[in-house]
Parts: sequence; C-alpha cells; structure tokens
Amino acid sequence: MVGVGHEPGTSSGFAAGSLAGAGARSVAYAGPVKEFWVYTALRLALFAGSAAIVFGIWFAIADEVPLVWVVVLAFVASGIGSYFLLRPQREAFAAKVETRAQRVSQKFEESRAKEDSD
Repeated sequence: MVGVGHEPGTSSGFAAGSLAGAGARSVAYAGPVKEFWVYTALRLALFAGSAAIVFGIWFAIADEVPLVWVVVLAFVASGIGSYFLLRPQREAFAAKVETRAQRVSQKFEESRAKEDSD
C-alpha cells in the first residue's frame, strides 16, 4: 500500500518530513503498532469476560443485578487479571515504546548537535 509522502525504504509508507507542509517536524513512523492493538484487544476481552462472569454469578445468587456494580467488579477483576495474564504483551509493548523513544531522542540530539555546529 502506498501512502501520501511514501519514500522507498520507510516501514510505514510515511517518511520524515511528509508533514512539512503543515509546519510540523516529524520523525519516520516506527511501523505498525501491533503490540498496542494486541494488548488493548486482550484487555477489552478480559474485561468483557470478567463482566460476563460477574454478571452470571450475581444473577445466579440474586434476582436483580445492578449493572454499575457488575462493571466496577469486572473492572477490578480484569485489572488484576491483566497484571498477571498479559505480562508478555505488556512487556512487548513497553519494549516497542522504549525503542521508539530512544530513536526519537537520538534524532533530537543529532539535530541539536547539527544546529550547534551551524
């Protein structure tokens, strides 16, 4: 797929400076954010599953199910569950963010050094 501002060799189809007409400085995009979407989808699925379990248990015990409490308990349960169950996905996402931050920081320092030498 070819995007606007595509230059050969860029991973995402958008090159550094492709937004120059908008007056913005940009860094070449680091590619797809697969780790973010995988982690987010798994968190949402864990929340939905937790909500279904809490709702089912509450419905089995009582005739009336307050949805606010179902959401609150599901939120807490999915948060605790994601801490333990989604560790590999969270670490992959954090590594991707760290790599990108280092790359941006390095480019900033190179730009700063270039400006200082001018």
